[in-house]
Amino acid sequence: MSERQSRSLQWRPLSVTLIGVGAVLVFSAALTRDPVPIFLALPLLLAPVAAGVVGPRHSPTVRMQFTVGGAAADVEVRGVVAPEPGIDARDLEVEVERPSSLGERSPLGIERSGTEVRFRADWFAPEPVITVVGVPQVVWRDPMGLIERDTRSTAQPIVVSRYPPELLRIGAVRLERTTALPGETRSRRVGESGEFHGIRVARPDDPPRQINWRASARAGVPLANEYDLEKTGDLLLLLDARTTPLGAALDERLFSIVRAAALGLSDSFLRVKARVGLGIFGEFLEVVPLSTGRTQRVRIERALRQARLSPVVGPAERCAVSVRRHFPPGLTTVVFSSLGDESSSDLTPYLRRRGYPVVVLSPSPLPLITADSTLSGVDEQLARRIGNLVRRDRIARAWQEAPTIDWSDYWSLGTFVDFVRRPRVRRVG
Repeated sequence: MSERQSRSLQWRPLSVTLIGVGAVLVFSAALTRDPVPIFLALPLLLAPVAAGVVGPRHSPTVRMQFTVGGAAADVEVRGVVAPEPGIDARDLEVEVERPSSLGERSPLGIERSGTEVRFRADWFAPEPVITVVGVPQVVWRDPMGLIERDTRSTAQPIVVSRYPPELLRIGAVRLERTTALPGETRSRRVGESGEFHGIRVARPDDPPRQINWRASARAGVPLANEYDLEKTGDLLLLLDARTTPLGAALDERLFSIVRAAALGLSDSFLRVKARVGLGIFGEFLEVVPLSTGRTQRVRIERALRQARLSPVVGPAERCAVSVRRHFPPGLTTVVFSSLGDESSSDLTPYLRRRGYPVVVLSPSPLPLITADSTLSGVDEQLARRIGNLVRRDRIARAWQEAPTIDWSDYWSLGTFVDFVRRPRVRRVG
C-alpha cells in the first residue's frame, strides 16, 4: 500500500465553478419567476454528478514500476503505470515529486496509451546527497476534468545516493589496523591466503580447494574457508552533527554532503568484507555497531538518511567516552567535520587519547558561500581571499592533532584516497 492513504471522491475546481454558476441561475430564476434559467442550470448541476456516477466507485488499483538510475550527478527516473481492467490509462494523471536537494534538467515527460502510462524525469544532484524519491502520485480524472480519485499501488519509495566516484574503489585499500572478532584467536593452520580466519558462504569464483566440504555437508549449503589476508582493517565513521556559527542553512548542506560521503565510504569497505561502524555525535552519540554484509549496509544507510543536526552541542569528551564504550580501540577512525569554528576540531585529541587513530575529512564551506554571495568585483576577491586564509589556518591547526583533508571539490575525493593508500605521508597537497 502506498504511504499516502486513499482519499474519497474529490471535486475539481471546474466542478465547483459549474455548481456555483448553476446555483446562481436557480436563484435568479426564483427571483424573476422565469423558468428559463432553471433549464440552463440543470446541465451545469448534473454534469459533476454524472461524472461521479460514470467513474469508478472506489479508488482504482494500479501496477506501478519505477526505477531510479543515472551515474555521477545524473538522476534518471523511469516508470510505467498500468491500471486495473476497465480503467482507461489515458484518464490517469501522474505527478512525480522532486526532492528539494535535486535540480531539474527537463520537465516531466509522459506517454499515454489505452493500457499504460510511461513517465520519465531527468534530474541532477548539484552536490553529493542522500535523498528519497517518493512514490509518484497517480490519480484518476474524468475526461472533462470534473472529479478525481486517488489510486492504490504497492510501489515503495527509492533511496538515491550520489557521492564521489573515487569512493567506489577505496575499499580495496588495506587499512593498517585490524581488530579481532570477540573471542577470536589466531590459528596455527595456514592456508593458501594466510592464516585461517573463519567460514563464510561460498562464492561462484571460489576454487574447489577453498571449499570446506565437511562444513558444507553439515550445513547443507556450500561454505568456504576465509583467511586473514583476505580481510582488511575495521573502519569507524564518525559524523560531527553539532551546529556551527556558519548558520543553519549552510550547516544542513554541509551535513548532507558528509552523509553522502560516509555512505559511499561504508559501501566501498563493506564490499570487501570489512567491518564498518558508524557514530553520529550531536548532543549524544548514536551508533551502528561494527558489522559487515548487506544488512549492515542497510543499517548504515537508514541511520545516515535519518541523521539530523543537533541543536544542542555536546562536549567532545562525552563523544570520546561513548565511542570507547561501543567500539574497541585501534580502529581506523574517519571524522567528518566542517571545522566551521575553532571549537569544532575538539573531537580529535579526545579520540586519540583513547587509542583511536583519526583522519579528519572536512568539507569546505567556501564553495557554498561563494556561490550564494552577492558581492562582486574587488569586494568578492577580498572576501574570498580572507575566507581562504581563515580556512587554511583552521586546517593547519587541525593538522597538529591528526591528518586533515580539506575537501573543496565535492565531486572528487582523490586527495583523501591518496592519503588512505599512503597513510604515512604527513601532509597532503
